[in-house]
Amino acid sequence: MERNRWLLPLLLTPAMGLGYSVLSLPEHAQGLQHLVADKMEVSGVSNPVTAVLLNFRGYDTLLEMFVLLLALLGVWSLGGLSLRREAASDLVLDTMVRFLVPVLILAAAYLLWVGAHAPGGAFQAGAVLGAAGVLSLLSGWRCHLGLAPLPLRLALAAGPVAFLAMSGCTLLIAGRLLQYPPAQAGILILILETAATVSIGVTLTALFLDKQHPGNKDQT
Repeated sequence: MERNRWLLPLLLTPAMGLGYSVLSLPEHAQGLQHLVADKMEVSGVSNPVTAVLLNFRGYDTLLEMFVLLLALLGVWSLGGLSLRREAASDLVLDTMVRFLVPVLILAAAYLLWVGAHAPGGAFQAGAVLGAAGVLSLLSGWRCHLGLAPLPLRLALAAGPVAFLAMSGCTLLIAGRLLQYPPAQAGILILILETAATVSIGVTLTALFLDKQHPGNKDQT
């Protein structure tokens, strides 16, 4: 009982500090838009959001990729996953999924490609790809158990590994983390976004898998 009395003040203290910080912000902040606009020519893309997420503040996106992966590992630690095919629960659902999944994959590819110059990008494309995966799971689809573990792990690691590799290369070449050569910035960002899209989509799908871990030898 003694400990519970201090629990509420401890929880309210960060909230009060956050509230004070928000209230103390100026009414008309200048922001960083002009700095982003001045550097768009060397960013490799024409969409300012993509330029910030993949170029100017690429390390934030790198950390976000690892947060997603750690969240999935946390879920797996609680119960693992199942790769066995389950019977489709409904013929209408199965037919709808067979129609929608290819459309969602095409939509994800479009969002990935258009992100360089319009709203879109890896996270939007990955979310749509994840929706396609979840719909497939709802219809009873599972990967073949003998083939799934290694490709699944490779897909999950594609985004974080691509970011780490790009970080190391740019650090050695340019002396700064994720600072791309202006002439190659566009293609390098596209490579990163493609790997991130695959990882995000597969991670969101894998969060809905259940039961045993693919490395569990006892699974039948």
